Amino acid sequence: MRVAVIGIGKMGAGIAHNLVKAGHTVTVWNRSRDKAAAIEGARVANSVAEAARDAEVALTMLSDDTALAAALNDGLFDALPRGAIHVSSSTISASLSDRIADDHAARGQDYVAAPVFGRPDVAAAAQLTVIAAGPAAVIDRAQPVFDAIGRRTWRVGDRPSQANIVKLCGNYLIVSSVQSLGEAVALARGADVDTSVLLELLTENLFSGRVHTTYGGAIVEKRYRPAGFGLDLALKDVRLVLAAADAADVPMPVASLLHDAALAALHRSPPESDVAALAEFAAKNAGLPD
Repeated sequence: MRVAVIGIGKMGAGIAHNLVKAGHTVTVWNRSRDKAAAIEGARVANSVAEAARDAEVALTMLSDDTALAAALNDGLFDALPRGAIHVSSSTISASLSDRIADDHAARGQDYVAAPVFGRPDVAAAAQLTVIAAGPAAVIDRAQPVFDAIGRRTWRVGDRPSQANIVKLCGNYLIVSSVQSLGEAVALARGADVDTSVLLELLTENLFSGRVHTTYGGAIVEKRYRPAGFGLDLALKDVRLVLAAADAADVPMPVASLLHDAALAALHRSPPESDVAALAEFAAKNAGLPD
């Protein structure tokens, strides 16, 4: 397939590389051209419009609502051919996803929301978990793209924004888990408990999932930088969760606490801090040494 990848950051680079590896004809665009030029086997476009013009599928992997809206208005809406598919893999608000779906439909273009779970190393290994929502026939057409970048595609609904809600639910639970892990490790440190033993006990007996093993290891070893899932993006996602909860009239009191914790940690953490830095802030609150 002819695939345009718009946004060659830490996640987009792995996605573009694996699409090339799978035999797709790939065109890439990024605001920083050097990152796009680093994708061997892909053609580098000079603009979003140029990237999208001949695409059967245009996959966007951008940081937030503002970046995605800019790409759409800078040429993706106007240049994407009728009948082509926009696959949005960005973590964005459900409200923006709904507006994008309507705007694409008005132009005769198809739209699938397909955010992913997985850090940059998972993207590089083509092992992402893809959460897809949209018309079944459109997802079927986009499936070769998902097969090239992920280990499994979960279809969660026929309205694209349903995939965005699922992604936000997952990221909310990741941030919740990291905050709780940080507090638990701070308590253990304050009581002179060996935190590596604590983590081994917890992950072997109670919490064996990837979130606890991956972030637990980072917290115990105090590996807060560089970011895999940035603290700034975690805060952005918690804000999107609160907005979605407000729109659905669903109370989420823990999300409000997480917002304040993440905001405070972001103000006190160095740039490029991972979400695991929530634990660093919890330790500082407890008066523990670095």
